Amino acid sequence: MMKNLIAVGKVIAPHGVRGELRIMPLTDFPDRFEQLSSLLLEDEKSLTIAQVRYHKQYVLLKFKGLDSRNDIEWLSGKILYIPRDQVMPLSEGQYYQFDLLGLEVFTEDEQYLGKLTDILETGSNDVYVIEQEQSGSKPLLIPALKKVVKKIDLENKKMIVVLQEEWDDHAH
Repeated sequence: MMKNLIAVGKVIAPHGVRGELRIMPLTDFPDRFEQLSSLLLEDEKSLTIAQVRYHKQYVLLKFKGLDSRNDIEWLSGKILYIPRDQVMPLSEGQYYQFDLLGLEVFTEDEQYLGKLTDILETGSNDVYVIEQEQSGSKPLLIPALKKVVKKIDLENKKMIVVLQEEWDDHAH
């Protein structure tokens, strides 16, 4: 069930007494709350959005039918989701982290390197952490650069990379 849900916010606490909730956005597009008509809870219960406004780094949300602090207290700490098909489209060559995690990583000559298990954000470029199959092997760290990552095929859950010479010692 959770596979097709994407977290977009976490309920921090009620805001005021009229049923507004303070939400910490978990999305790179916090203004996208204005385009949504509803949000889902983990159990896929849908909440219809009545009002969206912003306060400091928070999004203040009001849901239809939840008009007092008592109506919303139970939502504190809950994660709010959208269906996978409602995520913002990215431009060509950009990917969501949740789409990349779990990809099988191969060299251009089809040598299997391992699974992409983590993404480190280093500032200049992201670094993909590839967990190798052999036990005791250190994870491969592959920079997310066009010259290294040759192809990302989400449909087949594959990534093709070119290893640089200095990595070849570690790859075998």
